[in-house]
Amino acid sequence: METAYERLLLSAQKEASDKGETIKDTPYRLGFHISAPANWINDPNGLIQFKGEYHVFYQFHPFSEKWGPMYWGHVKSKDLVHWEQLPIALAPFEDYDRDGCFSGSAVEHDGKMGLIYTGNVWLDDQQQELKQVQCLAWSTDGVNFTKDCSNPVLSRIPEEGSSHFRDPKVWKHESSWYMVLGTKKNELGKVLLYQSDDLQNWKYEGVLAENKEENLGFMWECPDFFELGGRHVLLISPEGMEQEGTEYVNLKQTGYFTGEFSYETMQYKHGQFFELDKGHDFYAAQTFLDDTGRRILIAWMDMWEQEMPSQEDGWAGALTIPRVLSLDKEGRLLMHPVAELDSLRKEKTVSVKEYAIENELVIGSADMAEIAAEFRVDDPGVRAFGVKVRCGDGEETVLTIVPDECKLVLDRENSGKGPGGGLREAKLSQVKSVSLRIFLDRSSIEVFADGGACVLTSRIFPSSDSLGIKLFAEGGTVNVQSAEVWTLGDAYIKR
Repeated sequence: METAYERLLLSAQKEASDKGETIKDTPYRLGFHISAPANWINDPNGLIQFKGEYHVFYQFHPFSEKWGPMYWGHVKSKDLVHWEQLPIALAPFEDYDRDGCFSGSAVEHDGKMGLIYTGNVWLDDQQQELKQVQCLAWSTDGVNFTKDCSNPVLSRIPEEGSSHFRDPKVWKHESSWYMVLGTKKNELGKVLLYQSDDLQNWKYEGVLAENKEENLGFMWECPDFFELGGRHVLLISPEGMEQEGTEYVNLKQTGYFTGEFSYETMQYKHGQFFELDKGHDFYAAQTFLDDTGRRILIAWMDMWEQEMPSQEDGWAGALTIPRVLSLDKEGRLLMHPVAELDSLRKEKTVSVKEYAIENELVIGSADMAEIAAEFRVDDPGVRAFGVKVRCGDGEETVLTIVPDECKLVLDRENSGKGPGGGLREAKLSQVKSVSLRIFLDRSSIEVFADGGACVLTSRIFPSSDSLGIKLFAEGGTVNVQSAEVWTLGDAYIKR
């Protein structure tokens, strides 16, 4: 006999699946990015490789295209490219999570998959006062989950924290489990550290890192902590950072520190904060380690409090393509698309080599494409050059390299519907020879340059007939050493 909780899960799943059938062919639906069958998603949760398959969970409101009580949606893949929609994993139901199963992470323990998440309860009708606790759920098959009878496994808030106490990221080091949580105190963001022997009883170890009255925000969401290349990296998504020139332009940011951490002293010594992605739409990044030793990152490919044209079609939100992380010699994070994405390539439609551009060159037409372009600048008179995509009647999304300022600029002011949002730019290490790798989906663009040091991710909402791809130069001649365009296929096994 079905329980009330099982009926809630089935009702939510049916609502999203039925609506999904009616919206699957709407023009902005993404072909190779993770999104829900219908309605709202935000943060990626529970990234894990379990029994040979990759699992990604996500914050999900199955009853509306707008944010609401959070469930956990779920997809899996054998190759990080082709995704299968699975049943909803978690629903808000218990006294401790009745208003939302908020963000968290996943672990493997004794052959089972464990989800560690924040249970949210609103204490007032205005949703200003809240109680947040940390909870566990278990699965033997990686599909069906049962909440732990000991929940909540962590409810006591330390003196250094507040009721904003969420987004647990858990990992194992030697024989112990560790967890970081985001919080704030006196309107200053911080990350708290815990240790456990059994995932159910947690010992508070202190503040791992905090905002010491700098421009680092009033709340640090979605922390992630991991070792990479001999350094320890702390990812955070701070709320409330103030814009500084061309830095921190979005309403909310995602960035990182690198430093040294001691498991003996539980002390973390780190350097300055760096923004991770310079585009309009990148937040709540989470990583995991796969069985090849790669540290892989996925983030929410949208931004809070902005217009989302896809809501008119009954859905909102998507996740970025998976990216492999590494560190350069200076300790800065680099991001590269996973190699498996090559399997999406259907046809190479254009291949240009050693071609001099003085104005514009049309090189293709597509709404889903991978574009690789290499430029060499010999003419000192060149003011700007780059790539234009989704070009049509009055519409274009423009990537511009500005040699005099050594920067890459993404302009979506004429990208179609949506928030616009001004320019986003990133510094390049040099502009004599520039390589761009661009992943274009029906309503998104992800740009990788400068060996993975310069990455920009944005949502765009052009008309379905705005498909042109062009190379351009202004003020002089640019040599295109090579330019290739591949059309890309759909990545969903079942939506």
